[in-house]
Amino acid sequence: MIKRDNLIILFAVTIILSACHSRRAVMKGEPGEVVAPQPNIAEKYSAILGVDASSIQNGRLYAFIDQWMGTPYRFGGLDHNGIDCSGLSFLLQQQVYGINIPRTTGQQVQIIRRKYEEELQEGDLVFFDYDGKKFSHVGVYLQNGYYVHASSTRGVTITKLHDPYTYKYFSRCGTVAVTDDTVNTSDSK
Repeated sequence: MIKRDNLIILFAVTIILSACHSRRAVMKGEPGEVVAPQPNIAEKYSAILGVDASSIQNGRLYAFIDQWMGTPYRFGGLDHNGIDCSGLSFLLQQQVYGINIPRTTGQQVQIIRRKYEEELQEGDLVFFDYDGKKFSHVGVYLQNGYYVHASSTRGVTITKLHDPYTYKYFSRCGTVAVTDDTVNTSDSK
C-alpha cells in the first residue's frame, strides 16, 4: 500500500513539474545577447508568423513573448496579473535587448529613430493612434509583418501589422535610438 501511494505521489509531482516546464520558455543568455531558441519555441512561433523555423533566431525574444503570451491587459500593469502596451515594450526592450526605454507610450515615441514601414526590423517599435489620441498604443515588431503587443481586449498577443482593424490606426514606427538616456543595461553590470 505504501509503495502504491508513493507511486501516485511521484506520478502527480512529475505531471505538475512537467506541466510547469512546458508552460514557460527559458530565457537563456544575457540581455542583448542573441541565443538560439528552444526547438519547440522556434516551431511554435514560426507557425504563428508564417516563416520557416530557421527564421526564429532570437531565443531570448521568443522566450520572453512565450512567458507573457495571454497575460491580460491592465492599464499601468507591469506584471503577469496584467500589463499594458507600453509596459510590455518597456520590459521587452530591457530584458531582451538590454536597453532601458521610458515607461509610457508618449515618451517611447520620442526616443525612436523614425523609419519607413518596409524598413522595419525585429525589435523596432510600432505606434498606433486609437480613440483619436496620438501615439496611444505601442507594439514591438517581430518579422514577416507581425508585431507583439498588449491588446486591451486580448491581452498579450501577436497581430499582423496589416490587420484590417488595426492598420487603419498605424501612425509611426522606428528603431530605439540608444543614447545616454537609453543606457544599455548589459553594459552597466
